[in-house]
Amino acid sequence: MYRFIDTVSIDVMSITGYYLDKRSREESAVDASLIKGEVREVRLEQGVIRYREVGSGPVLLFAHGVLANGTLWRDVVASLSGCFRCIVPDLPLGGHSIPMRPDADLTLPGVARIVVDFIETLDLRDVTLVGNDTGGAICQGVISGHPGRISGLVLTNCDAYGAFFPVLLSPFHYAATFYGKRFVDFLSWTLRARLAQRALLKTVAVRHMDEATLDAYATPLIQESGVRRDLARFLRGVSNRYTLEAARSFPRFHRPVLIVWGDKDFFFSPRLALRLQRDFPNARLEAVAGSRAFVPEDRPERLAALIGEFVEQSAGRPHTPSGGRREEVISGD
Repeated sequence: MYRFIDTVSIDVMSITGYYLDKRSREESAVDASLIKGEVREVRLEQGVIRYREVGSGPVLLFAHGVLANGTLWRDVVASLSGCFRCIVPDLPLGGHSIPMRPDADLTLPGVARIVVDFIETLDLRDVTLVGNDTGGAICQGVISGHPGRISGLVLTNCDAYGAFFPVLLSPFHYAATFYGKRFVDFLSWTLRARLAQRALLKTVAVRHMDEATLDAYATPLIQESGVRRDLARFLRGVSNRYTLEAARSFPRFHRPVLIVWGDKDFFFSPRLALRLQRDFPNARLEAVAGSRAFVPEDRPERLAALIGEFVEQSAGRPHTPSGGRREEVISGD
């Protein structure tokens, strides 16, 4: 196994049959997210973060997880950008277009610090953080250490407490620990195939992805060695001590929290959602039927309606009812 991974790591791009066009970094980076809007960049101490900004109004900042990027939020943002300022960075978790500096801290607290620095550099205030998957854990890290500019928190299915990573995803951490970037090179080689891309995404979303979406998720990892290096560093640094430490701050976070949990998730137990609701003093829990971990993919309209209602209620403004029926309350079974 080790020798095979080592062979793959020599030159992933040289293997014949590579299905993506060999575009320049600038071209592939612009196409890395399907969110409409101007591509912008902010230079931080850790490196350059590319992001999109759409709309005006109260600020929503969206955080994705591992092997994803801003594409995850495209349909949610499309529904919310008429009333909200939606800011969607590509975090250095394997779907980003520009590698970080080699000395950047890419542990969970390090990436949370990147989000904090991003918020401060753009001088954003009264920010509602919205996190999914690993992005939810990053949001927990932000409110744990630097809650000053945060007015609210929305968590969909995500890592929390001792589940960082969940048991079924722990092989990614161990493989990166033992094999380093060679494992991620092998992973990116595997993900050249449409079948592999669809199989991976099927574990986190019921929705059938079109080819543009598959390309948006997979292209940066496949094309850019530095992106694979960043992902390997993050995976090696995964430890539930970070999420457990963040959880100790939850009782002190008195701002509004919305927890939206898909009920068909293979990885993140509904017990996590119930525990989050219990530990945050001002939290509300909503179940979303028919969704796996990627709620923004499976139920974007429902998620957008819940976010809009939540922010308006938190600000004390009248809100327009979403029109959908209240879905069944989640259980820990």
